[in-house]
Amino acid sequence: MSRKRPFLFLSARPEVDAVGPEYQAMLTATGLDAGELHHHRLDLEPLPPLPLEGYSGVIVGGSPFNVTTQPAAKSATQRRVESDLSLLADWAVDTGLPALFTCYGIGLLTERQGGVVGTEFGEEAGPVTVTLTAEGLDDPLLAGLPASFTALTGHKEATSVLPESATLLATSGACPVQIYRVGSSVYATQFHPEVLPQDFVARAHVYKEHGYFPSHELEEVVARLAASDVTVPQLIMRHFVQRFAR
Repeated sequence: MSRKRPFLFLSARPEVDAVGPEYQAMLTATGLDAGELHHHRLDLEPLPPLPLEGYSGVIVGGSPFNVTTQPAAKSATQRRVESDLSLLADWAVDTGLPALFTCYGIGLLTERQGGVVGTEFGEEAGPVTVTLTAEGLDDPLLAGLPASFTALTGHKEATSVLPESATLLATSGACPVQIYRVGSSVYATQFHPEVLPQDFVARAHVYKEHGYFPSHELEEVVARLAASDVTVPQLIMRHFVQRFAR
C-alpha cells in the first residue's frame, strides 16, 4: 500500500512565541502528526518550488500582516510573503491543488481572485457566531456541521466584495464573508479554524499590543475567550485533510 503524501503548513508569523503554538494547534485540529503535516515558515524562507508534487495539499496560517497596509509601509518580509502566497493562490486555483487559506490568507486569495479587501468588517479578538449559507450546508467539506456554530476570530480587515469566482459558504453578523470556496478544492476562512479557546488566550497575550483589541482590556478578552465553547471549527480542518489526502 502506498503511503499518503503529507500536507504542507505555511506560517507567516514573525513572532517566535506564536509560531510553535500555531503549528501545534494545526496538528491537533487536523489529527496529523509532524510527519504528516510539514511546517514551513514563509517569514524566514521563500515558498518551496511549485508544483509541490510531494504534498496532498496546503494550509495557510494567520499573520499580523495586513494586505490593506500601504505598500510603502510593508516590510521586505511582508512583501515577499505576499508575493509567495499570491503565487500559491493562483497556482491552487488554476491547477486544483487543495488549499485552505485562513485569516490573513483569505485576504491574499480574495485580491488575487478579483475581490476587494477592506477594513470595514474587522472584528476584535473573541468568539463569533458563524452561520452556513444554503451552499455551505451542501458543501462536502462542511457536511455534518451544524447550521450555526461558534468560532474564534480577530482581524483588522476582511473581504468586503466577494470574488465572482467564489461561492459564499458562511457568514456572521459583523463580517459577511467567513468562509468561501473557489472551484472544488480551494477554501478560505476568515476565522481561525484551528484554535481552541486556550490557544487563542495564549495568542492574545502575544498580540496584546497589535491593535486587535485595546491592550488594557486583555483580562476581559481572556475571560471572554476562556468562557467560549468552540469545537466545530476544528472539524473543518479534519475534514480538509481527510477529503484531500492523496
